[in-house]
Amino acid sequence: MKYFHTKIFNAIKALITGRVTIECDSIPYEFHHVPMKKVLNWLLVESSLFIKPLRPWGLPTHLMIEPTSICNIKCVLCPVTEGLKRDSGYMDLELFKKAIDQIGDYVFLVLLWDWGEPFLNPQIYDMIIYAKQRNIQIVSSTNGHIFARRDHAERVVRSGIDSLIFAVDGITQQTYERYRQGGDMEKVMSGIKNVIEVRKILKSKTPLVNMRFIVAKHNEHEVSKLKTFAENLGVDLLTVRTLYPFDDGYSCVTKTDGSEFIPKNPYYQRFAYIPGTLSRTRRRRNPCKTLWNNPVIHWNGNVCPCTFDPHDKHVLGTLTKDTFKKIWFGASYRKFRLEFRRNYQSLDLCAECTNAFEGGACSTEDIVESHFFPNNKIIS
Repeated sequence: MKYFHTKIFNAIKALITGRVTIECDSIPYEFHHVPMKKVLNWLLVESSLFIKPLRPWGLPTHLMIEPTSICNIKCVLCPVTEGLKRDSGYMDLELFKKAIDQIGDYVFLVLLWDWGEPFLNPQIYDMIIYAKQRNIQIVSSTNGHIFARRDHAERVVRSGIDSLIFAVDGITQQTYERYRQGGDMEKVMSGIKNVIEVRKILKSKTPLVNMRFIVAKHNEHEVSKLKTFAENLGVDLLTVRTLYPFDDGYSCVTKTDGSEFIPKNPYYQRFAYIPGTLSRTRRRRNPCKTLWNNPVIHWNGNVCPCTFDPHDKHVLGTLTKDTFKKIWFGASYRKFRLEFRRNYQSLDLCAECTNAFEGGACSTEDIVESHFFPNNKIIS
Protein backbone atom coordinates (compact mmCIF):
# COMPACT_ATOMS: atom_id res chain seq x y z
CA MET A 1 0.00 0.00 0.00
CA LYS A 2 2.86 2.37 0.82
CA TYR A 3 4.24 1.80 -2.70
CA PHE A 4 0.98 2.96 -4.31
CA HIS A 5 0.69 5.95 -1.98
CA THR A 6 4.20 6.99 -2.97
CA LYS A 7 3.33 6.62 -6.66
CA ILE A 8 0.20 8.75 -6.27
CA PHE A 9 2.08 11.42 -4.29
CA ASN A 10 4.82 11.61 -6.94
CA ALA A 11 2.22 11.88 -9.69
CA ILE A 12 0.42 14.77 -7.98
CA LYS A 13 3.72 16.53 -7.26
CA ALA A 14 4.79 16.22 -10.89
CA LEU A 15 1.50 17.62 -12.20
CA ILE A 16 1.56 20.60 -9.82
CA THR A 17 5.25 21.48 -9.78
CA GLY A 18 6.66 20.07 -13.03
CA ARG A 19 9.26 18.21 -10.98
CA VAL A 20 9.93 14.51 -11.51
CA THR A 21 12.30 12.17 -9.65
CA ILE A 22 13.44 8.98 -11.35
CA GLU A 23 15.69 6.48 -9.60
CA CYS A 24 18.24 4.47 -11.56
CA ASP A 25 20.88 2.24 -10.00
CA SER A 26 20.12 3.62 -6.52
CA ILE A 27 20.64 7.20 -7.73
CA PRO A 28 17.73 9.68 -7.72
CA TYR A 29 17.74 11.91 -10.80
CA GLU A 30 15.86 15.19 -10.39
CA PHE A 31 14.11 16.92 -13.28
CA HIS A 32 12.75 20.45 -12.97
CA HIS A 33 10.46 22.55 -15.17
CA VAL A 34 9.36 19.43 -17.04
CA PRO A 35 6.89 20.27 -19.85
CA MET A 36 3.37 19.03 -19.22
CA LYS A 37 3.36 16.69 -22.25
CA LYS A 38 6.46 14.98 -20.87
CA VAL A 39 4.93 14.69 -17.39
CA LEU A 40 1.72 13.24 -18.82
CA ASN A 41 3.65 10.75 -20.97
CA TRP A 42 5.63 9.65 -17.89
CA LEU A 43 2.43 9.18 -15.90
CA LEU A 44 0.86 7.16 -18.71
CA VAL A 45 3.91 4.93 -19.05
CA GLU A 46 4.20 4.40 -15.28
CA SER A 47 0.49 3.55 -15.09
CA SER A 48 0.71 1.14 -18.02
CA LEU A 49 3.39 -0.91 -16.24
CA PHE A 50 0.70 -2.39 -14.02
CA ILE A 51 -1.36 -3.53 -17.03
CA LYS A 52 1.32 -3.97 -19.71
CA PRO A 53 -0.88 -3.32 -22.76
CA LEU A 54 0.14 -4.60 -26.18
CA ARG A 55 0.15 -1.03 -27.47
CA PRO A 56 1.98 1.20 -24.96
CA TRP A 57 0.14 4.17 -23.55
CA GLY A 58 3.15 6.39 -24.16
CA LEU A 59 6.64 6.68 -25.54
CA PRO A 60 9.67 5.42 -23.58
CA THR A 61 10.84 7.34 -20.54
CA HIS A 62 14.22 5.56 -20.63
CA LEU A 63 16.37 4.76 -23.63
CA MET A 64 19.50 2.60 -23.88
CA ILE A 65 21.73 3.51 -26.81
CA GLU A 66 24.87 1.60 -27.81
CA PRO A 67 27.58 3.95 -29.13
CA THR A 68 29.73 0.99 -30.18
CA SER A 69 29.93 -2.78 -29.88
CA ILE A 70 33.74 -2.70 -29.82
CA CYS A 71 35.74 -2.99 -26.60
CA ASN A 72 39.37 -2.54 -25.54
CA ILE A 73 39.47 -5.26 -22.88
CA LYS A 74 38.16 -8.83 -22.65
CA CYS A 75 35.82 -9.51 -19.74
CA VAL A 76 35.38 -13.22 -19.09
CA LEU A 77 31.59 -13.55 -19.23
CA CYS A 78 30.96 -10.84 -21.82
CA PRO A 79 29.65 -11.93 -25.24
CA VAL A 80 31.83 -9.29 -26.90
CA THR A 81 34.91 -11.23 -25.77
CA GLU A 82 33.84 -14.40 -27.56
CA GLY A 83 32.50 -12.50 -30.56
CA LEU A 84 29.09 -11.01 -31.21
CA LYS A 85 26.98 -12.74 -33.85
CA ARG A 86 26.42 -9.43 -35.60
CA ASP A 87 28.57 -6.80 -37.24
CA SER A 88 30.59 -4.50 -35.01
CA GLY A 89 30.95 -0.78 -35.49
CA TYR A 90 30.31 2.73 -34.21
CA MET A 91 27.02 4.59 -34.16
CA ASP A 92 26.99 7.59 -36.45
CA LEU A 93 26.20 10.94 -34.87
CA GLU A 94 23.40 11.57 -37.35
CA LEU A 95 21.71 8.29 -36.41
CA PHE A 96 21.95 9.23 -32.74
CA LYS A 97 20.42 12.62 -33.51
CA LYS A 98 17.61 10.91 -35.38
CA ALA A 99 16.69 8.86 -32.31
CA ILE A 100 16.82 11.89 -30.02
CA ASP A 101 14.86 14.06 -32.46
CA GLN A 102 12.08 11.49 -32.65
CA ILE A 103 11.56 10.74 -28.94
CA GLY A 104 13.81 13.11 -27.00
CA ASP A 105 10.85 15.22 -25.90
CA TYR A 106 9.59 12.27 -23.83
CA VAL A 107 12.77 10.54 -22.62
CA PHE A 108 14.15 11.38 -19.16
CA LEU A 109 17.21 9.14 -19.01
CA VAL A 110 19.53 7.94 -21.77
CA LEU A 111 21.69 4.99 -20.72
CA LEU A 112 24.59 5.48 -23.09
CA TRP A 113 26.07 2.03 -23.29
CA ASP A 114 25.16 -1.56 -24.01
CA TRP A 115 27.83 -3.88 -25.43
CA GLY A 116 31.32 -2.51 -26.00
CA GLU A 117 33.21 0.40 -24.45
CA PRO A 118 31.07 3.46 -25.29
CA PHE A 119 33.88 6.01 -25.09
CA LEU A 120 35.74 4.41 -27.97
CA ASN A 121 33.23 6.13 -30.25
CA PRO A 122 34.97 9.38 -31.28
CA GLN A 123 31.60 11.17 -31.53
CA ILE A 124 30.27 10.25 -28.11
CA TYR A 125 30.88 13.65 -26.54
CA ASP A 126 28.89 15.31 -29.32
CA MET A 127 26.11 12.78 -28.66
CA ILE A 128 26.00 13.71 -24.99
CA ILE A 129 25.94 17.44 -25.74
CA TYR A 130 23.14 16.98 -28.27
CA ALA A 131 20.94 14.96 -25.89
CA LYS A 132 21.52 17.37 -23.02
CA GLN A 133 19.85 20.10 -25.08
CA ARG A 134 16.55 18.20 -24.59
CA ASN A 135 16.78 18.23 -20.78
CA ILE A 136 17.72 14.56 -20.85
CA GLN A 137 20.05 13.22 -18.19
CA ILE A 138 22.82 10.94 -19.41
CA VAL A 139 24.28 7.95 -17.59
CA SER A 140 27.12 5.89 -19.02
CA SER A 141 29.32 3.01 -17.93
CA THR A 142 32.99 2.62 -18.75
CA ASN A 143 35.99 0.45 -17.98
CA GLY A 144 37.79 3.76 -17.48
CA HIS A 145 40.97 3.19 -19.46
CA ILE A 146 40.39 5.98 -21.96
CA PHE A 147 40.20 8.60 -19.20
CA ALA A 148 43.82 7.97 -18.32
CA ARG A 149 44.21 10.43 -21.19
CA ARG A 150 43.68 13.87 -19.74
CA ASP A 151 42.01 15.22 -22.89
CA HIS A 152 39.24 12.61 -22.65
CA ALA A 153 38.72 13.37 -18.97
CA GLU A 154 38.26 17.03 -19.83
CA ARG A 155 35.93 16.30 -22.74
CA VAL A 156 33.66 14.08 -20.69
CA VAL A 157 33.33 16.70 -17.94
CA ARG A 158 32.68 19.49 -20.45
CA SER A 159 30.07 17.35 -22.22
CA GLY A 160 27.74 17.71 -19.24
CA ILE A 161 27.20 13.98 -18.70
CA ASP A 162 25.31 13.49 -15.46
CA SER A 163 26.62 10.20 -14.11
CA LEU A 164 29.60 8.04 -15.00
CA ILE A 165 29.97 4.46 -13.79
CA PHE A 166 33.52 3.10 -13.55
CA ALA A 167 33.65 -0.70 -13.52
CA VAL A 168 36.31 -1.55 -10.93
CA ASP A 169 35.97 -5.17 -9.84
CA GLY A 170 39.07 -5.35 -7.69
CA ILE A 171 41.32 -3.18 -5.58
CA THR A 172 44.49 -4.91 -6.77
CA GLN A 173 45.67 -5.69 -10.28
CA GLN A 174 45.58 -9.41 -9.52
CA THR A 175 41.91 -9.50 -8.59
CA TYR A 176 40.87 -6.88 -11.14
CA GLU A 177 42.33 -8.69 -14.15
CA ARG A 178 40.85 -12.05 -13.16
CA TYR A 179 37.58 -10.90 -14.73
CA ARG A 180 38.58 -7.75 -16.66
CA GLN A 181 41.23 -9.52 -18.71
CA GLY A 182 43.62 -7.18 -20.49
CA GLY A 183 42.66 -4.40 -18.11
CA ASP A 184 45.20 -2.17 -16.37
CA MET A 185 44.20 -1.18 -12.83
CA GLU A 186 46.69 1.69 -12.80
CA LYS A 187 45.11 3.24 -15.90
CA VAL A 188 41.63 2.90 -14.44
CA MET A 189 42.67 4.62 -11.21
CA SER A 190 44.36 7.35 -13.23
CA GLY A 191 41.19 7.77 -15.29
CA ILE A 192 38.98 8.18 -12.22
CA LYS A 193 41.37 10.68 -10.63
CA ASN A 194 41.60 12.66 -13.87
CA VAL A 195 37.82 13.03 -14.15
CA ILE A 196 37.51 14.08 -10.50
CA GLU A 197 40.38 16.55 -10.78
CA VAL A 198 39.10 18.10 -14.03
CA ARG A 199 35.64 18.41 -12.52
CA LYS A 200 37.17 20.32 -9.61
CA ILE A 201 39.21 22.61 -11.86
CA LEU A 202 36.19 23.40 -14.06
CA LYS A 203 33.97 23.79 -10.96
CA SER A 204 31.47 21.43 -12.52
CA LYS A 205 28.64 19.71 -10.70
CA THR A 206 28.88 16.74 -13.04
CA PRO A 207 29.52 13.95 -13.60
CA LEU A 208 28.66 12.05 -10.47
CA VAL A 209 31.43 9.43 -10.30
CA ASN A 210 30.14 5.98 -9.39
CA MET A 211 32.62 3.21 -8.67
CA ARG A 212 30.88 -0.08 -9.52
CA PHE A 213 32.16 -3.30 -7.94
CA ILE A 214 30.71 -6.61 -9.15
CA VAL A 215 31.25 -9.26 -6.49
CA ALA A 216 32.66 -12.63 -7.59
CA LYS A 217 34.36 -15.51 -5.81
CA HIS A 218 37.85 -14.20 -6.56
CA ASN A 219 37.25 -10.68 -5.21
CA GLU A 220 34.72 -11.07 -2.39
CA HIS A 221 37.54 -11.04 0.15
CA GLU A 222 38.10 -7.39 -0.78
CA VAL A 223 34.53 -6.22 -0.09
CA SER A 224 35.31 -5.29 3.52
CA LYS A 225 37.96 -2.85 2.28
CA LEU A 226 35.86 -1.36 -0.52
CA LYS A 227 34.23 1.54 1.28
CA THR A 228 37.53 2.96 2.54
CA PHE A 229 39.18 2.35 -0.83
CA ALA A 230 36.43 4.15 -2.75
CA GLU A 231 36.21 7.09 -0.36
CA ASN A 232 39.98 7.61 -0.43
CA LEU A 233 39.87 7.49 -4.23
CA GLY A 234 37.51 10.45 -4.14
CA VAL A 235 34.46 9.00 -5.91
CA ASP A 236 30.96 10.21 -5.04
CA LEU A 237 29.36 6.80 -4.84
CA LEU A 238 30.23 3.13 -4.45
CA THR A 239 27.72 0.60 -5.72
CA VAL A 240 28.21 -3.10 -5.03
CA ARG A 241 26.49 -5.31 -7.56
CA THR A 242 25.83 -9.02 -7.83
CA LEU A 243 27.23 -11.02 -10.75
CA TYR A 244 25.04 -12.61 -13.40
CA PRO A 245 27.07 -15.80 -13.96
CA PHE A 246 24.96 -17.76 -16.43
CA ASP A 247 25.17 -18.11 -20.18
CA ASP A 248 21.84 -19.76 -21.03
CA GLY A 249 22.16 -18.64 -24.62
CA TYR A 250 22.23 -14.90 -23.99
CA SER A 251 25.92 -14.80 -24.81
CA CYS A 252 28.15 -17.23 -26.66
CA VAL A 253 30.57 -18.00 -23.85
CA THR A 254 32.17 -21.38 -24.34
CA LYS A 255 35.17 -21.38 -22.03
CA THR A 256 33.22 -21.30 -18.76
CA ASP A 257 29.64 -21.62 -17.52
CA GLY A 258 30.30 -18.91 -14.98
CA SER A 259 29.83 -21.08 -11.90
CA GLU A 260 33.44 -20.59 -10.85
CA PHE A 261 32.69 -16.88 -10.33
CA ILE A 262 29.72 -17.29 -7.97
CA PRO A 263 30.65 -15.83 -4.54
CA LYS A 264 30.64 -18.10 -1.51
CA ASN A 265 28.71 -15.61 0.60
CA PRO A 266 24.98 -15.96 -0.24
CA TYR A 267 24.49 -12.24 0.45
CA TYR A 268 26.52 -11.44 -2.67
CA GLN A 269 24.96 -14.12 -4.84
CA ARG A 270 22.38 -12.82 -7.27
CA PHE A 271 20.05 -15.79 -6.88
CA ALA A 272 18.87 -18.09 -4.11
CA TYR A 273 20.15 -21.56 -4.96
CA ILE A 274 18.90 -24.95 -3.81
CA PRO A 275 21.69 -26.21 -1.49
CA GLY A 276 24.36 -28.13 -3.37
CA THR A 277 23.05 -27.08 -6.79
CA LEU A 278 22.94 -24.15 -9.16
CA SER A 279 19.17 -24.47 -9.51
CA ARG A 280 17.42 -21.12 -9.16
CA THR A 281 13.87 -20.33 -8.07
CA ARG A 282 11.87 -19.23 -11.08
CA ARG A 283 9.37 -16.42 -10.82
CA ARG A 284 5.84 -17.13 -11.94
CA ARG A 285 5.62 -13.62 -13.35
CA ASN A 286 8.61 -11.91 -14.89
CA PRO A 287 8.74 -8.33 -13.48
CA CYS A 288 10.58 -6.87 -16.48
CA LYS A 289 9.31 -3.46 -17.68
CA THR A 290 11.61 -2.73 -20.59
CA LEU A 291 9.07 -3.64 -23.27
CA TRP A 292 7.04 -0.66 -22.07
CA ASN A 293 9.58 1.93 -20.96
CA ASN A 294 13.17 1.22 -22.03
CA PRO A 295 14.05 -0.04 -25.53
CA VAL A 296 17.60 -0.64 -26.72
CA ILE A 297 19.04 0.86 -29.91
CA HIS A 298 22.21 -0.80 -31.15
CA TRP A 299 24.96 1.09 -32.95
CA ASN A 300 23.52 0.23 -36.38
CA GLY A 301 20.02 1.47 -35.55
CA ASN A 302 18.49 -1.92 -34.74
CA VAL A 303 15.84 -1.65 -32.04
CA CYS A 304 15.86 -4.61 -29.62
CA PRO A 305 13.70 -5.54 -26.62
CA CYS A 306 16.45 -5.18 -24.02
CA THR A 307 20.15 -5.36 -23.23
CA PHE A 308 20.04 -9.18 -23.02
CA ASP A 309 19.88 -9.43 -26.81
CA PRO A 310 23.54 -8.76 -27.67
CA HIS A 311 23.41 -10.75 -30.91
CA ASP A 312 20.38 -9.04 -32.50
CA LYS A 313 18.32 -12.23 -32.37
CA HIS A 314 15.11 -10.33 -31.69
CA VAL A 315 15.33 -7.17 -33.77
CA LEU A 316 11.94 -5.44 -33.75
CA GLY A 317 12.79 -2.76 -36.29
CA THR A 318 15.56 -0.48 -37.46
CA LEU A 319 15.82 3.30 -37.41
CA THR A 320 17.54 3.31 -40.77
CA LYS A 321 14.25 2.21 -42.36
CA ASP A 322 11.42 3.28 -40.04
CA THR A 323 10.59 5.93 -37.47
CA PHE A 324 10.85 4.98 -33.83
CA LYS A 325 7.11 5.49 -33.26
CA LYS A 326 6.30 3.10 -36.10
CA ILE A 327 8.56 0.48 -34.52
CA TRP A 328 7.43 1.07 -30.91
CA PHE A 329 3.74 0.80 -31.72
CA GLY A 330 4.21 -1.67 -34.57
CA ALA A 331 3.20 -5.30 -35.08
CA SER A 332 6.55 -6.89 -34.14
CA TYR A 333 6.70 -5.13 -30.79
CA ARG A 334 3.03 -5.87 -30.06
CA LYS A 335 3.55 -9.56 -30.85
CA PHE A 336 6.57 -9.74 -28.56
CA ARG A 337 4.66 -8.05 -25.73
CA LEU A 338 1.76 -10.48 -26.25
CA GLU A 339 4.04 -13.51 -25.96
CA PHE A 340 5.65 -12.03 -22.87
CA ARG A 341 2.27 -11.51 -21.24
CA ARG A 342 0.90 -14.93 -22.19
CA ASN A 343 3.94 -16.95 -21.17
CA TYR A 344 7.30 -15.26 -20.90
CA GLN A 345 8.98 -18.68 -20.75
CA SER A 346 8.03 -19.26 -24.38
CA LEU A 347 10.52 -16.54 -25.34
CA ASP A 348 14.12 -17.71 -25.20
CA LEU A 349 15.25 -14.15 -24.47
CA CYS A 350 13.02 -13.87 -21.41
CA ALA A 351 12.90 -17.43 -20.09
CA GLU A 352 16.51 -17.44 -18.85
CA CYS A 353 16.91 -13.72 -18.23
CA THR A 354 18.09 -12.64 -14.80
CA ASN A 355 14.68 -11.07 -14.17
CA ALA A 356 13.03 -14.49 -14.46
CA PHE A 357 14.47 -15.72 -11.16
CA GLU A 358 14.10 -14.71 -7.54
CA GLY A 359 16.75 -12.17 -6.60
CA GLY A 360 17.58 -11.27 -10.18
CA ALA A 361 15.47 -8.21 -10.94
CA CYS A 362 17.87 -5.73 -12.53
CA SER A 363 16.03 -2.59 -11.46
CA THR A 364 15.58 -3.43 -7.78
CA GLU A 365 17.67 -6.39 -6.62
CA ASP A 366 21.03 -6.53 -8.38
CA ILE A 367 22.65 -3.70 -6.39
CA VAL A 368 23.09 -4.89 -2.81
CA GLU A 369 24.97 -1.93 -1.35
CA SER A 370 25.22 1.78 -2.12
CA HIS A 371 27.54 4.14 -0.26
CA PHE A 372 27.44 7.88 -0.94
CA PHE A 373 30.41 10.05 -0.01
CA PRO A 374 28.98 13.60 0.14
CA ASN A 375 32.25 15.08 1.38
CA ASN A 376 33.92 14.04 -1.86
CA LYS A 377 31.51 16.07 -4.01
CA ILE A 378 33.23 19.17 -5.29
CA ILE A 379 30.10 21.27 -5.88
CA SER A 380 26.97 20.57 -3.85
